[in-house]
Amino acid sequence: MLRSGDEPIHARSPLRMRRVLAVWGLLWTAGGAVAFALIGNTAWAVTCAALALIALVDLFVVGCRIRQGAHYQPGRDVPPYEPVHGTPPRRRRR
Repeated sequence: MLRSGDEPIHARSPLRMRRVLAVWGLLWTAGGAVAFALIGNTAWAVTCAALALIALVDLFVVGCRIRQGAHYQPGRDVPPYEPVHGTPPRRRRR
């Protein structure tokens, strides 16, 4: 894949959407853990609790990244990496 070099300018991280999805997942998995625990299905309750823990950790990470704010991005005159010289090797068709 050929990079255009302007990825830092157009790249966006959907952290707020990820936060909403993490809250949604946390609510459903915590509710599932409680519901399965009440009906006595321990395996599913533990599975839902583990997923709720993962959603909670993701929520924490997203919150930290949102609080960090925007990071330094190089200007247009700074190339993202040294371009590859020559042609890439071709794959053989079978």
